[in-house]
Amino acid sequence: MTDHDYPDGKITKEVVLKALGSVIEPELHRDLVSLNMVRDIEIKGSDLSFTIMLTTPACPLKGKMEADSKAALKQIPGLNNVRINWDSKVPNDERIRQQIGSNFRITIAITSGKGGVGKTTVAVNLAIELANLGAQVGLLDADILGPNVPMMMGEEQMPPPRNRKMVPAERHGVKFMSMAFLVKPDQPLVWRGPMLHTAIKQLLTDVDWGELDYLIIDLPPGTGDAQLSLAQSVPLSGAIIVTQPMQVAAADALRGLKMFEKLDVPIIGVLENMSGDFFGSGAGEQLARNNDVEYLGSIPLDAQVRVGGDAGQPIVVVDRDSEAAKAFVAITPIIAARISVITIANQSNMIPIQMVG
Repeated sequence: MTDHDYPDGKITKEVVLKALGSVIEPELHRDLVSLNMVRDIEIKGSDLSFTIMLTTPACPLKGKMEADSKAALKQIPGLNNVRINWDSKVPNDERIRQQIGSNFRITIAITSGKGGVGKTTVAVNLAIELANLGAQVGLLDADILGPNVPMMMGEEQMPPPRNRKMVPAERHGVKFMSMAFLVKPDQPLVWRGPMLHTAIKQLLTDVDWGELDYLIIDLPPGTGDAQLSLAQSVPLSGAIIVTQPMQVAAADALRGLKMFEKLDVPIIGVLENMSGDFFGSGAGEQLARNNDVEYLGSIPLDAQVRVGGDAGQPIVVVDRDSEAAKAFVAITPIIAARISVITIANQSNMIPIQMVG
């Protein structure tokens, strides 16, 4: 920095902001200052502290921002100690508030082209890991005709109503709601489209969800009434396409991907589940590459995932040292960062940016 940037030999807020204005947020490709991510600057003599406000509590590139910020601040003469504090605020998808006036910041649909690929397992473990990272998370079981989120979460009933609204159950730091709470286990729901639409809308608007950073929505497989009803009921911030490693599963997943593209729902990425020797690997990555979307990673096939799901003990809770749990832990920040990039880009009328890593 020049003497002109350093008036009267004093370290000022303006000098600090000028230095940090050269630090680029790695995923949004804009500087921290213009993104309003620099907060609470405090200067005491030659010591400086400030807060960087992240767009997700699970930012995977936090270390790079810290290193780049400290390097930029070294250019300020006389500055000694620098303390960087961290906070986060998930961006609002303003379309949600405009359409249904909800308290959801971001909505994420978990979908697949066929059943049996572990879509609900992904939804449950993703929701729990987001909560582990400090986010306020809800999980909506939108598989109206075959709901099983309560079984996987280990809770068979919801609390009593409050203020004329249903109250979601809560376990592992996640609030969740399902049609399974409202019907007997052996009662089949033989419903047509309009009834599905009404049920999904009620689970969104007649439930006291509170303030949520993320609402994870577990959809039924396929490309039918439930998907269309959901897209009509609430704006979706993004969708995750879950597939198995086989080409036949990826071919079905492609239909789900194309359906959400037609509905103008951003694709967060493709996740390959049950990857490994038995089913092989690679179809998910190829699906993502062929359709120019993000490949989020793979979850290895692990019998304990199935056992834990049946017993209401998700793998990220009961065995964090397992390879499957480690995969969920690694992939969750990527998903959180990706949806923040998409949301901010859409709010700014920018083209979504391909993420690093």
